[in-house]
Amino acid sequence: MRSQFQLLVAVLLFAFPAFAQHGGAHDVGGGYIPKHGPAPSHNAAPHNDHLVTNKSFRDAEGHPEAPHVHHNGQWVGSGPRPELHLDHPWEHGHFTGGFGRGHVWRLAGGGPGRFWFGGFYFSVAPIDVGYCGDWLWDSDQIVIYEDPDDIGWYLAYNVRLGTYVHVLYLGA
Repeated sequence: MRSQFQLLVAVLLFAFPAFAQHGGAHDVGGGYIPKHGPAPSHNAAPHNDHLVTNKSFRDAEGHPEAPHVHHNGQWVGSGPRPELHLDHPWEHGHFTGGFGRGHVWRLAGGGPGRFWFGGFYFSVAPIDVGYCGDWLWDSDQIVIYEDPDDIGWYLAYNVRLGTYVHVLYLGA
């Protein structure tokens, strides 16, 4: 009888995280890695004469205020943003470390102004700095995706939080 009880406890311990991932706050982050980046938007970028900083992207109870990715692969907050226009895209070259789910990197230091991993250096877009205040710059895992709408920018996705920000490649 005791071994059956222990088996039941073990099964419940391993099953609980699977149940916890459905609905509400648990369908963002928590180790989920999107298979691919966002699809290109087919909408023209809206005209905007003012920088829009710290816009809320909370689309459901318990979801972050930051741009994020649902566990079904939906990218919330993607699309062209005129505030991200660069006169000289890829001024420091192209990131060559690999994109997407097969290339998970651990942040090795810095902060939004300049951070690094694997010998590559990046900077968070000034307009997105408010969305990465809870990132752990010396240990979080991130995945880099190409931004299909904002030329010269990449998207850094935080695996722990499920949020992402626009980043500029500074070189290796």
